[in-house]
Amino acid sequence: MKKILGIGNALCDVLTQIDDSELKELGLPKGSTQFVDFEGYKKLNEKLEKLPTSFATGGSVGNTMLALANLGAKPEFIGKVGDDLYGEFYKDNFLQNGGIPHFLIGDLPTGVCSAFITPDGQRTFNDYLGAAATLTADDLLEEWFDNADIFYIEGYLVQNHEMVMRAADIAKSKGLKIGLDFGSYNIVADDRPFFEQLLQKVDIIFANEDEAKSFTGKSDPVEALNVLAEKCEIAIVKVGAEGALVKRGEEVARAIAERVSKVVDTTGAGDYFAAGFLYGLSRDESLEACLQRGAFLASKVIQVVGTTLPSDVWAEISETMK
Repeated sequence: MKKILGIGNALCDVLTQIDDSELKELGLPKGSTQFVDFEGYKKLNEKLEKLPTSFATGGSVGNTMLALANLGAKPEFIGKVGDDLYGEFYKDNFLQNGGIPHFLIGDLPTGVCSAFITPDGQRTFNDYLGAAATLTADDLLEEWFDNADIFYIEGYLVQNHEMVMRAADIAKSKGLKIGLDFGSYNIVADDRPFFEQLLQKVDIIFANEDEAKSFTGKSDPVEALNVLAEKCEIAIVKVGAEGALVKRGEEVARAIAERVSKVVDTTGAGDYFAAGFLYGLSRDESLEACLQRGAFLASKVIQVVGTTLPSDVWAEISETMK
């Protein structure tokens, strides 16, 4: 089984269920990801104090690596946290689930992702990156890459150009396959020239419909898939309830989304999809099997609030994945 190393923003999630009107009052575009400084985070917290919330570890690649850890893949994760309770909680949780953390300690508090979930299950993010944003190119140690075969990057890091490019260069020099999740449509739109540059080093692209359209300009997911597949070895476009498409060279496969009785929260759906796909890829399975694993894991996480699945659900998942 191939080893997977991820790098991402190690953020703790604060989950809040609100209706569309409350989301509008907060001034957050539905389905987007917005970033705030510490002052903006404190102001948002004042509003959140009046609403019921729950708490978990998060961050896009953090979610993917934690899911892989629960599958027994023993993934490794590079991130930066604060010298605080949130940072300790994040590290301990990752270790307890079988992951291998490479966590640096920053001067700022551990980052927090405020996730707002509307009744249709859609999620909108407001991120205070904190210590996560202070991860630099100089922080990266080449030995962290020695045991890995696949290196997975989240799009939310791409604004840190120097660090991301340094990480990609180390991975390439050691013969790793590089996977990239676009992160969010607005992030792609805001930094498209750098995404173009980074994709010259990327082997596997994960994008949802909106992200694929933002990058390629193609509304049709098949057309967007074809454009992305010209830029990498494997391109994946997720199309929500319609499943997902993948293309490698002339090989194309599609998986239908797993049907669930009720979508509670789509937070982490793409992250868990990536975990399932990468798990299959690490075992040299067919593209169709990788897609099916991704769809299966995504179907589980959208039935709970947040990205933490109970142990009995993980036991069921592990048995089915065999």
